[in-house]
Amino acid sequence: MSDENITVDSGDENLHTSVPITGMYKEWFLDYASYVILERAVPAIEDGLKPVQRRILHAMKEMDDGRFNKVANIIGQSMQYHPHGDQSIGDAMVNMGQKELLIETQGNWGDVRTGDGAAAARYIEARLSKFALDVVFNPQTTEWQLSYDGRKREPVTLPVKFPLLLAQGVEGIAVGLSTKILPHNFIELIEASIEILRGNKSNVLPDFMTGGIADFSEYNEGHRGGKVKIRARIEEEDSKTLLIKEIPYGVTTDSLIDSILKANDKGKIKIKKVVDNTAKDVEIQIQLAPGVSPDVTIDALYAFTDCEISISPNACVIIEDKPVFLTVNNILEYNTKQTKELLKKELEIRRGELMERLLFSSLEKIFIENRIYRDIEECTTWDAVLEAIDRGLDPYKPDFYREITQEDLIRLTEIKIKRISKFDAFKADELMKRLQEEVKEVNYNLKHLTEYSIKYYQNLLDKYGKGRERKTEIRALDTIEATVVAANNAKLYVNKIDGFVGYGLKKDEFICDCSDLDDVIVLRRDGKFMVSKIQEKGFMGKDILYAGIFRKNDDRMTYNLIYLDGGSGRSMVKRFQIGGITRDKEYDLTKGTKGTKVLYLTANPNGEAELVTVYLTQGAKARVKVFDFDFAEIEIKGRGAGGNILTRYPVRKIQLKMEGKSTLGGINIFYDTVVGRLNTDQRGKLIGNFLGDDKILVCYRNGDYELTSFELTNRYEPKDVVLIEKFDIQKVISAIYFDGGTKNFFVKRFLIETTTINKRFNFITDHKQSYLKVVSTSSQPQVSVTLTKGKEEEVMEYDLDMLIDVKGWKAIGNKLSTYPVKDVSLIISEKAEEEESSMELEEGNEEVTDSDQELEVGSKIDLSPKKDEDEQLGLF
Repeated sequence: MSDENITVDSGDENLHTSVPITGMYKEWFLDYASYVILERAVPAIEDGLKPVQRRILHAMKEMDDGRFNKVANIIGQSMQYHPHGDQSIGDAMVNMGQKELLIETQGNWGDVRTGDGAAAARYIEARLSKFALDVVFNPQTTEWQLSYDGRKREPVTLPVKFPLLLAQGVEGIAVGLSTKILPHNFIELIEASIEILRGNKSNVLPDFMTGGIADFSEYNEGHRGGKVKIRARIEEEDSKTLLIKEIPYGVTTDSLIDSILKANDKGKIKIKKVVDNTAKDVEIQIQLAPGVSPDVTIDALYAFTDCEISISPNACVIIEDKPVFLTVNNILEYNTKQTKELLKKELEIRRGELMERLLFSSLEKIFIENRIYRDIEECTTWDAVLEAIDRGLDPYKPDFYREITQEDLIRLTEIKIKRISKFDAFKADELMKRLQEEVKEVNYNLKHLTEYSIKYYQNLLDKYGKGRERKTEIRALDTIEATVVAANNAKLYVNKIDGFVGYGLKKDEFICDCSDLDDVIVLRRDGKFMVSKIQEKGFMGKDILYAGIFRKNDDRMTYNLIYLDGGSGRSMVKRFQIGGITRDKEYDLTKGTKGTKVLYLTANPNGEAELVTVYLTQGAKARVKVFDFDFAEIEIKGRGAGGNILTRYPVRKIQLKMEGKSTLGGINIFYDTVVGRLNTDQRGKLIGNFLGDDKILVCYRNGDYELTSFELTNRYEPKDVVLIEKFDIQKVISAIYFDGGTKNFFVKRFLIETTTINKRFNFITDHKQSYLKVVSTSSQPQVSVTLTKGKEEEVMEYDLDMLIDVKGWKAIGNKLSTYPVKDVSLIISEKAEEEESSMELEEGNEEVTDSDQELEVGSKIDLSPKKDEDEQLGLF
């Protein structure tokens, strides 16, 4: 096709024109691509509008009389400028109306939260908002062009004196490129523009009308390659119910519910029912299945549904008829400078108007007071009239700021006799004085244009900023591992003899509940192990001794192993952990010699070390043929270590004698105050070292306390948490709270008497305005209290343990002071700081010791050379 030509007959048999089809395609495609980019999909940087949006606003301005107009009429008016049909105009108008900035709406305009569409154009109405009338239009500073049919004029761009592009956001797909600029907060844009005018740098972040929680750490200023992570706001109503109160940008309640139901059908989450209670505010109720953790379900909702989405911004705008990729801060700087220039133009136009009014007022006064109008009474021609007036003005011309033109003279002839007869020189002087003051003010503003621009922005903020506060919370969000929070939607079975593992072997041995995202590990009798993705039925080698779920980066799962080395005939013992691996690859846990086989194997989730009894064969030459061995006596090594010699003699059997305890010690748990999650990665505040049934105490701002486990899947709302620490049943809680009923501060001290996990108990008054001000578990807590005594303020320090005795947790407590309390703050004593530093030092020492042990474990230990040592250790 590309080699074909089109022959055009021009009427002359000897003249033919050949046009390659490839060339025609290239020209047509480039023309089409340019048209789509410039005229449909990508906004202009000057006003932040696509052509269809600009034409709608221009049409609405032409129709504006202060009243609402039917949208169908506005669409008809817009079609005089936009030649692409009523549907595209109507959709664009609804989109602008839903953003609640430029267009004031009336009727059913749909809902971006639920995805409901607007009513038909004949049923809904609209008019320009006061904000749009203030900042978008000015015919005197607008550059005009002819409409598509040449019958009317339309603006090339509108003279917008506001970063409209960033406030509304935009999305468009052109030919060969696309644009996606996220909406930003109205107030923050104005404040950032003011900072730019003051010579400072700005950094604005998106804000979505649907609210939610967003992480902008990878936003990259809206440039290509950036990413924004947005989450729904999910609250725990009770242990069986979750509420979604805000949804991510671009997601509707219907699509969100669909994604939840799909995740439930696939077994990723376990829920009983989803109810959409959305009305004025978003509320999606999720009822959990029995026994399901709310915290884990919240994480699973973020991992497997549209409760968390990622958006990749791509700021592309038209500058001088070319698409340009910028950052949002570059766009804001451009808009701010443009606003300043537009304000300058408006001031210059205003000054010109004032000067003209002042000039004509002066001419009028001279014309009337000096009775120049009488000089024209004897003139017989029109030219003579104008010449007479001009001659009468000659003495005053040097005082005027410009030359007097014929148009000025004609205007003087048009003054009515009634105006001349009632002319008041005093009022004329007052008018000129006022005009001169206005000119002086305009000149001052032109000389101080930056300050004038700042005042302009501040006026916009004062006038239109109310109710436009940030809706999306800015927060660093943690990364959720899908394998950790996935619901157990399958059961793992194993055929140890034949070597098959999977969730489809329902007639074979049941191992545990699992998720279809899990990895499976098997350890075989030949001393090899393998990790593989879980499947319905997978072959992983015959003679399986152990099969289970493999958790990546699990630094507590420890395997205790005794194997017969086929090369030396010795029985070796080792303890090891499994770190990084490659799926479906075999690894050897022994020396790999022929005849090697595993004699004993256990998997211990918390590093337990058991006691076993070793039975040697009857023909063994050892004096003692039965002895005990404690795995706690050897160190944990890497999986590739050969191990220590257990005995040189043949082993008949090995039996478990006593279950062991963990040799790894407790887990250091940290609380990340930014994301509100527990971790073992030393991020945030150290809560303590946890073992077994240890609990965490959490006190909330609303006066609740709660005991929780130290599971890393627990969630805590950072802004609500006042205190979080390891729970000690003997520690006294000292608290000061504000009672919303009496408007007084109360102090109380109590012990935690409840034992229920993951249930909140309120220990202050239940008034809706009551809140917890100060809480401490220190043995001698001190507070600084600012009291109002008459017209003076006095700062007092109190020891809370001296103010009140320890009472029950339901007690109201004592009034803190008879004087009005202005402020209360906790005093951190040096003793408390020393105790905290001491605890951190101890934890640091433990880590050093662990590190030293790792070095020691990494070295080879041979217990066999000396017989006396073997007998002493009980090893043969």
